[in-house]
Amino acid sequence: MNFRLMAAAMLASVAIPALSANATDLEVTHWWTSGGEAAAVKVLADQYNALGDNHWVDGAIAGAGTTATPLIVSRILGGNPMGATQLNTGRDAEELVKAGLMTDLTDLAEKEHWKDIIRPAKLLDACTYDGHIYCVPLNIHSWQWMWVNRHVFEDNGLKVPTNWDEFAADAPKLKEKGIVPLATGAPWQVDGIRNVMQVGIGGKDLYLAINDKKSEEAVRSPENRKVWESFAQARDMVDDSYSGRDWNVATNMVITGKAAGQVMGDWAQGEFGVAKQVAGKDYDCLPGLGFHALLDTGGDSFYFPKNSNPDITKAQLELASMLLSKETQVKFNLAKGSLPVRGDVDLTAANACMKKGLDILATPDNVLPSTEQMLDSDTQGQLTDLALQFFSSKMSVDDAINKQADIIKQAQ
Repeated sequence: MNFRLMAAAMLASVAIPALSANATDLEVTHWWTSGGEAAAVKVLADQYNALGDNHWVDGAIAGAGTTATPLIVSRILGGNPMGATQLNTGRDAEELVKAGLMTDLTDLAEKEHWKDIIRPAKLLDACTYDGHIYCVPLNIHSWQWMWVNRHVFEDNGLKVPTNWDEFAADAPKLKEKGIVPLATGAPWQVDGIRNVMQVGIGGKDLYLAINDKKSEEAVRSPENRKVWESFAQARDMVDDSYSGRDWNVATNMVITGKAAGQVMGDWAQGEFGVAKQVAGKDYDCLPGLGFHALLDTGGDSFYFPKNSNPDITKAQLELASMLLSKETQVKFNLAKGSLPVRGDVDLTAANACMKKGLDILATPDNVLPSTEQMLDSDTQGQLTDLALQFFSSKMSVDDAINKQADIIKQAQ
């Protein structure tokens, strides 16, 4: 966890709810606040409340995970824990687990055979510390997607692009017509573009060599130079007002035709769904930027901070179990635009883009670990800072590569 951020963070101003007469109130914190995300959260709340014994008390925190995570951690460290909390699947809760502040879910996991139903296995591995399981992987989210508005291209006499190079070739023509080629926003979104290009442009071997093996040689390779050159193309495609824009606002620019495309994770599908847009008709999705059909396996997990109230503990375990039920997995992920962690559920109602994702995941070699699973929070923060510096200036590709090499050389 990046405790430098925590030092400046204020404690979240959400009071722990009192227990009701007939049910245990369980406060659940998360940062799902966009239209599509809110619809997905409602699925979880409704499913949990339907169990009859407990009541979901919503603790939504406005902003992305970079804003919410320090607040969540601060509350736990400050002795004011929530009943359950969303965090990214990866190393975000590592220090809290080491400090003994998270509930051990191992007995429940063994009873319900989580190792047999969760796939890929690395998702449960990311919840495991010292042989014990401390979180529930809820879904598979991947950053490796680009979303394009088909009508923007078709209405302007252009072919709908099938890869980044085709998209980049048409960007000047779109600019001339007053259309923003590429919508983006806050710093984490900018770094997301760079990271997607690390795979989509550079390929799997480069992605793993840099992020997993921490290879300085790979950073200085011709393949990585191509990544930064493509990122330089991207910085010439955005509008002057992109800085600080929420991701779902950027997605809405694509939905409404104000922008032609967006590099964003598959959670963007939830926004297209709320807008009643149809994949393959109104919009297209390009996994791996149309070049490398690979997906990282990040996503969301739920952690359950320790507490001294046995009723809360019981309610926590019931929520943990429910999150992995077949019904919850199907309903939630269809609403969220993510993929289920269970491989034994019926997703015949999935749209064309979700089916693309499922087909990619069906081949193990196409599955990548997320950067959150390979890099600690400090390193992630440094790379985000570098991406933003490059994107908001005329920094040269050579300078960017040298700075990235220094970061990777020191990474843990």
